[in-house]
Amino acid sequence: MVPGLGSAAADPGGASDPQALWKAIQSSPTGDPFFDEAPADLAHYAPGDVIESRDVSWPGVPMVFLTVLTPVQRAVQVKFRTTNSAGAPSFGTATLLLPFGRWTGPGSRPVLLNAPPINALNRRCTPGYVFSHGFDITTGGTGNDFVPSPTMWAASRNYAVVIPDHEGPLMSYAEPTVAGHIMLDTVRAVRHLMPDEFGESRFAMTGYSGGAIASYAAAMLAHEYAPELTPHLAGAAMGGLPIDYESFAKTFDGTYASGLMLTVTLALAREHPEILSRMNHLAQWAAISPLKDVCSSTMADIGVFVPYAAVANMADPLHTTFADMMFRRLSLKGRKAGMPIYVYNGVHDPWMPVAKAEAFYTEQCALGVPATKSIVGGEHILGYFDGFLGSTQWLGERLSGVPAPNACEVAPRADAASGPSTSNGASSDVPEAEKPSAAPVRPVTSPPSRSAGPKQDR
Repeated sequence: MVPGLGSAAADPGGASDPQALWKAIQSSPTGDPFFDEAPADLAHYAPGDVIESRDVSWPGVPMVFLTVLTPVQRAVQVKFRTTNSAGAPSFGTATLLLPFGRWTGPGSRPVLLNAPPINALNRRCTPGYVFSHGFDITTGGTGNDFVPSPTMWAASRNYAVVIPDHEGPLMSYAEPTVAGHIMLDTVRAVRHLMPDEFGESRFAMTGYSGGAIASYAAAMLAHEYAPELTPHLAGAAMGGLPIDYESFAKTFDGTYASGLMLTVTLALAREHPEILSRMNHLAQWAAISPLKDVCSSTMADIGVFVPYAAVANMADPLHTTFADMMFRRLSLKGRKAGMPIYVYNGVHDPWMPVAKAEAFYTEQCALGVPATKSIVGGEHILGYFDGFLGSTQWLGERLSGVPAPNACEVAPRADAASGPSTSNGASSDVPEAEKPSAAPVRPVTSPPSRSAGPKQDR
């Protein structure tokens, strides 16, 4: 028996106590209640309501400078109510960075939401934890932003910057609904926190790679989840976007990218616990081991060349009815973005093929979204640097109030003006029985509740 894990470690099959297994795969507590604990009356808050806030200028201001070479005057963290992937109350956190200069431009100070690719399983790896506690040498957590950073660009223009911890309190890396809800509720929370300064501000958002999941999901979910924000959402930029989980999983199964995919699967199991019963004992042992607390700096080396078949308790796990259901559940395909979008991708990106970015752009054009596409040189890493100037120029125009250009080569569909393209924002190819149901109110310390899908997939 592994100390501290009780029955979940003694019997990682989890059949006798699936809740104990689910709890055992969670990120270890940080020791800071701001990130670890939900209030008992969470269900009484509306999405975006502020639960608490605090000034973290020390060590936040020096940490911003150390991580992205950006001087700011003040750092404020906000904790707010959001909604998990099953529709139940949860909480999110974000860090608001205020520049030195007084805003002298027209209207209210613009705000940029920067979603860095956190790509981690450990709460100590988030930007919020790093800004409030400094670097954690035990995890290597740095918040995982790049230089040049959108934060640096926005602060240089005297904009406010908000950096959401978009993986949520369960650190459910790559869960799009969680990330999209947190991004949108961050906008609500900032407007509630400082209504005189930001109540009428324009908000734009950006992300690359793992961070692009958050800006993409926010754009896709805005119509259904936060329609009242439409006048304030100026646009979303997304680059190197992992948009097709099914294609990615099947293409890179058992390759150099397997470590990343297996880590994502563990992260998704925190929001979709029915995944755990499809893991074999080896995978469940790994899920409750120290691997559950890795940051992105060590993630890619774990599980390299290990196929899904080696960690599943079924044959050909990516070609089962359960896998098909999960791919549909995680897909936001077919929705209409609730704000203008800017899509960029490296032409030689082996991880995120340029054809996927072009297909998404074409889809949104057909739905009548003001869209711009930029295919830049390089692969996944160089694609970020080659696309930085174009994306920030586009964001600057949106935050300045310049109407979004429409570079679409195809005319919108005849029904494209009707807002969301599918009822309740759900993709039309998801069978009714497999759509995530609205869960009963549960604390975030309990597994998300929804229909579990097929029980046997052998």
